Amino acid sequence: MNTRQQKELAARMLNVGKDRIWVSPDNADDVNSAITRHDIRTLISKDIIKVASLKGQSRVRARKIAIQKKKSLRCGSGSRKGTAKTRSYPKVEWMKKIRALRSELLKLKAKEVILSTEYTKLYRLSTSGFFRNKAHLNLYIKKLKE
Repeated sequence: MNTRQQKELAARMLNVGKDRIWVSPDNADDVNSAITRHDIRTLISKDIIKVASLKGQSRVRARKIAIQKKKSLRCGSGSRKGTAKTRSYPKVEWMKKIRALRSELLKLKAKEVILSTEYTKLYRLSTSGFFRNKAHLNLYIKKLKE
């Protein structure tokens, strides 16, 4: 039985798409004989014609991926978009490094491993970007003492 016209009419009446209209297969003859809006309205009241609920999009896979990303998975070279500078802001990297170096210098000065004049020179060297990290700074100081 072809119920295309009845579905279209019901869709217009219920303000939904044609694909969301569900027609009972048991009462296909009743639906096929319905030609007016009044007929369709009575079939809707008898639940022979219904509006199918919207199908949502499952979030299961999205949640699984979010959990993996929290664990720092899915961040390999194939997943990266953009250069290293876009992924980690260079200024923040610099700030981390310079703060670590300056705090190390203060500790060494407090322990009297270096003099205040040496501290000033090393401070300026670290500000100019001479030292790669704290280990490089300590190695440089060790070589100065020899």
